[in-house]
This record gives sequence, C-alpha cells and structure tokens, in this order.
Amino acid sequence: MIWNVVSDSSCDLRMASFQDSPVRFETVPLRIQVGEREFIDNDDLVIPDLLAAMAAEKAAASTACPSPAAFARAFEAGDCTVCFTISANLSGTYNAAVMGRDMVLEEHPEKKICVIDSKATAGAMALLIHRAIALMKDAAEDAFEDICDQLRLYQAALRTCFTLENFDNLIKNGRMRPLVGNLLHSLGIHVIADATPQGTIHVADKARGEAKTCKAIAALMGASKDCTGARVVISHCENLPGALKLKQVIQEALPVKSVDIISCRGLTSFYAMEKGLIIGY
Repeated sequence: MIWNVVSDSSCDLRMASFQDSPVRFETVPLRIQVGEREFIDNDDLVIPDLLAAMAAEKAAASTACPSPAAFARAFEAGDCTVCFTISANLSGTYNAAVMGRDMVLEEHPEKKICVIDSKATAGAMALLIHRAIALMKDAAEDAFEDICDQLRLYQAALRTCFTLENFDNLIKNGRMRPLVGNLLHSLGIHVIADATPQGTIHVADKARGEAKTCKAIAALMGASKDCTGARVVISHCENLPGALKLKQVIQEALPVKSVDIISCRGLTSFYAMEKGLIIGY
C-alpha cells in the first residue's frame, strides 16, 4: 500500500528533500506569468531569476493554479492520499484539487483521497505535511479517516503571519497606491499581517526597522495562541539573515519547541517579494 502526501507548490518544501521518506510526497506546481515569460514553480525554479523578471516588468505579473488533471495524476500514484492546498480564499487551487480527486475516484473508487484547505500557505502547509508523514509511517490502511481527522484539527490550530518590505507587486496589482508604497519603503516601515481563520489576509501592524519588526511579530504570535511547545517554520524570500534574526527573537520571547527556516519557492516569492518573511506556527 502506498501512502501519498500531495501539496501545491506554495508549501515551500522541495520534493528532493523527501527522497528517502517512507511516505510518497509530491508537489503540484503553480505557474507565474511575468510579461511574456512563464515560470513553473517546481524544484528547478531559480528564485532570483523570477524576482529580477518581476522587477524589470512594468505590468503586473499573475499566477495560475494547477489543473485538476495535474492533481489527478499525483493522486493516482497512491492508495491513500492526503492533499493540502493554499487557502481557498486566495486561489482556485483547492477547487482544482477537489475536481482532481473526483476524477480519480470515478475511475478508481477503491482509492482514498482527502483534500484539506490549509487556509494558509508556506510554513503552515509545511507543518501539516510533516505531521501527515509522521502519522502515516507504519499506519494501517484503516487508520486513514482518523489521520484525516487529526490533520483537520491540527490545521485549525495553526496560524500564519508575514511581513513585507518590498511593495512593488502590490503597487503593480493596484492593491497599494505608489505614493504609499514608496513612502513605506523609504522610511523602512514593514507591514505585518496575519491570516484569519477563514484564510483571508488581515493587516495587523506596522513597524519601523528590523528589530522592532521581529519583536512585533513575536508579540503577534504570542497574542494569537498559546505557543508553548509549538513548532515554527519561517519561509524567507532571499533574506536568510532576517530569518535568523527573527528565529532568535521568537526563541527568546516565546516557549516554542523549534524554529525551522526554509526558503520561499516561486508562488510565495511572488507574494512576499524580496526580503519578505512568512511564519507558520
């Protein structure tokens, strides 16, 4: 029997990191359109190339979710599959995964497929994936529904927040006036936002400078839930020094169990832009 974990590429995990896992893992890539160029968000995507293309392109870039057929191919590779997607309120990816599931079950009704809306992205999805793999190791097939129930409960307990330092993408997409974006950047002001339980984005705070931003993020995390024993994942967009500084502040301020750092893939780089940080906990 093959246990199978599938995610869209906004989880920020690379398939190459799971080659020795007893549980099969696959990411289904989103696509990013920058002018006439299309970037596939797979393990081979070079993030600095994507960011450079976005900076050079005057028009707004756009993203496209995977097709139902792409999810169906990933689901067909396993007997028992759990799939995680970026928030359904931010993308059509969840709906595409559900359609892919229905396509497979029509042809293979014996397969078991569970699609879970993470209501988040990046680190929160990475935490869900690692929890799923841990639960699936040595599990019996009749444990599938229980595993899905545990993952749904875990998802509901997770939180996501992020900070932006570059506002070019928001300006080009008409979500921020150029004057405001340029003023925030010139003053060194970081926008701090979090994800609501419904998976939408809420601007929670603003801070000036790296040190105050890190403290504000730790304060937001502590106010949003009891972080005792929590696992934290920080995704950074070409900003390892900033991620390391934030890790230090979180460990000093909160009773978390661990803080892992990963680099953003294409979709999260598209949203976070250079020096952005996304925290799942």
